[in-house]
Amino acid sequence: MPIPLSPPRLHRLPGMLVAGATDIGPVRSSNEDNFLLDETLGLAMLADGMGGHAAGEVASAGVLTEVRAYLALHAPHLPAADLDTTVPADPDATWSDPAAAAVRLLHAAVSHANASLYGQNCARKRGDGDGMGATLTGFWRASGTAPLVAFHVGDSRLYRLREGVLEQLTRDQTLYQQALEAGMLDPLPPRNLLLQAVGPASAVTPEVRSHLAVDGDVLMLCSDGLHGPVPHGDIEEALGKAEESNLDQVCRRLIEMAVACGGRDNITVVVALLETP
Repeated sequence: MPIPLSPPRLHRLPGMLVAGATDIGPVRSSNEDNFLLDETLGLAMLADGMGGHAAGEVASAGVLTEVRAYLALHAPHLPAADLDTTVPADPDATWSDPAAAAVRLLHAAVSHANASLYGQNCARKRGDGDGMGATLTGFWRASGTAPLVAFHVGDSRLYRLREGVLEQLTRDQTLYQQALEAGMLDPLPPRNLLLQAVGPASAVTPEVRSHLAVDGDVLMLCSDGLHGPVPHGDIEEALGKAEESNLDQVCRRLIEMAVACGGRDNITVVVALLETP
């Protein structure tokens, strides 16, 4: 059984408190999910692996460690104004977005992780799209005054609870979601058929965007083992009880809810409470 890359305890990231938990679920023989919380970088992310024969476990851990390594290497070289909204931007710039450099860097980090996993697939003669891979969803906030930048590939999700209302901030990259948006009627494709993942193909196009960080917001990353079986309203109610003293308990409660709702997949959840720095 793989060990989570981050211990299940309360972590203090810039401008937020974060806890995470992962569970094999009631049916699977192994846990191909993993999550990573890096307090120094201000990074929170999870991955749901696929590939069989333990390859899913390798993929989920691999994509998380590769993204972290890339950010750790390159983030220190970004100008301060790109990581701190309190630093005045260049007044002569024709266009200014305080998150633009972070967005570009995250695109590069995900591409780097994809190249690493794809290279391993090719070395195993599995570079034709059926090799190991993983979903990837997370957020990065380099300081308590930096933009919150979310990144996403696949069908794990990022949610935000603000003033009691739960909103999904990512779009599932699945054939099912594509069919819904195209107005298709039954029969719809299975919900778990991904349009892309990190690793199986030579290139990947992550969804990367910045979000306003507001004191009191609750963020949740989760694999489809949670959002698949648990109704939206039940997730909203559980996250509404999140506070500094119980984030780990909220994570465990959400996992228990997924099992009680008939979930059969691995279940991973990360919950963050934003606070004034």
